[in-house]
Amino acid sequence: MDLRKLKTLIDLISESNVSELEITEAEGKVRIVKGGAAPAAMPAPVVYAAAPALQTAAAAPAINVPAPAAAAPADEKIKGFVVKSPMVGTFYRSASPGAEPFVEVGAQVKAGDTLCIVEAMKILNEINTEQAGSVTRILAENGQPVEYGQPLFVIE
Repeated sequence: MDLRKLKTLIDLISESNVSELEITEAEGKVRIVKGGAAPAAMPAPVVYAAAPALQTAAAAPAINVPAPAAAAPADEKIKGFVVKSPMVGTFYRSASPGAEPFVEVGAQVKAGDTLCIVEAMKILNEINTEQAGSVTRILAENGQPVEYGQPLFVIE
């Protein structure tokens, strides 16, 4: 879908009584949600547009996606029990910005102890360990996004 067509759709939605529009074409899928007198807790309107199916290397924009700083390399064999993220979200080592982290490297933990929080959809989810031992590595950075199944801690 070209940008002129997308802009035309946005203009039509903003001038009409339609609050949401979703169009699927061969090139991709577009969803336009009209903003209005939404409650303060509601996020801003979101417009999704799929990238064109085929781009030349010269026309493709450069996107820098930083790798997690403390992540273990894929070829490295991790020894010990690995605590993985049960969901996609944002990793936090403490309960609040000024608070002490739940655990540090070298901390002794027992099954059921809280290791961190993963925030998903404005819900803070405590991540607990299933195994007792010593925390040998913390594989995620505070405040960084984590994926489902991403290793967060190593316990030996």
